[in-house]
Amino acid sequence: MMRPMPAPARPLLTSAANPRVRAAIALRDRRERDRTGLTLVDGARELRRALEAGAVVREAFVCESMLAGADARAVLDRLLATGSLVHSVTEPLFGKLAFGARVEGLVGVVQIPPLDLARLTVPDDPLICVVEGVEKPGNLGAVLRSADGAGAAALIAADPRTDLFNPNAIRASAGTVFSVRLAAASTGATLSWLRAYGLRIVAARVDAERLYTDVDLSGPLAIALGAEADGLSDAWSAPGIQAVRLPMLGIADSLNVSVTAAILLYEARRQRGAPGGTL
Repeated sequence: MMRPMPAPARPLLTSAANPRVRAAIALRDRRERDRTGLTLVDGARELRRALEAGAVVREAFVCESMLAGADARAVLDRLLATGSLVHSVTEPLFGKLAFGARVEGLVGVVQIPPLDLARLTVPDDPLICVVEGVEKPGNLGAVLRSADGAGAAALIAADPRTDLFNPNAIRASAGTVFSVRLAAASTGATLSWLRAYGLRIVAARVDAERLYTDVDLSGPLAIALGAEADGLSDAWSAPGIQAVRLPMLGIADSLNVSVTAAILLYEARRQRGAPGGTL
């Protein structure tokens, strides 16, 4: 019986001057992500969730000595099994590709899915999260994580100051950026789309008269949250938009946008009823 030939060893990349490495490192810059339609996904969990969502992984970089945990090994095996292009790199070179302190030895180059608002479809009775002008990728990722956890139908970035697929946002979202329907558009286009779909709009504002707990958050609904420093623009004060606030009992007048998003989204989920009646 003939034995199968072992897979050939991957050549070890050692230089940042390598064209593939150089192109991947360039994706740290938003202009390059916008130009190429590609982004970096760092981490086994994030890459696994990208694959599960059907994202296209163009290529991946692995540092075998840093490969941490069964999840990372399983993701690497899946990439190899599906014929993805995988490059081995040295630890110093991997450090130029990776993000943050949690290093798992895997970074993928992933195709960014379309974000056109016109392509966004939502189910009946949707809960939509809108974030306007949010500029910190960590906050955006945290909002995405809450949107995923609360079962939001979609997240729309209105007049975004950072891209939804910023590698740091992907990391902060724990890969949930791939599980939530997404779109990006101007504030005007976002408001027009929400109204065309017949969604009620609730806007989080520090100067609102009504508490969020006193407002009906069931039914087809959009919850809008503003930028970290300035809040929502005046466009969200239009007639027909219900302003709500969180009670602030100390000296601060507002919470971090990601914390506010979590509170409002889970209150909406509570009012709607959670699967299994757990809320």
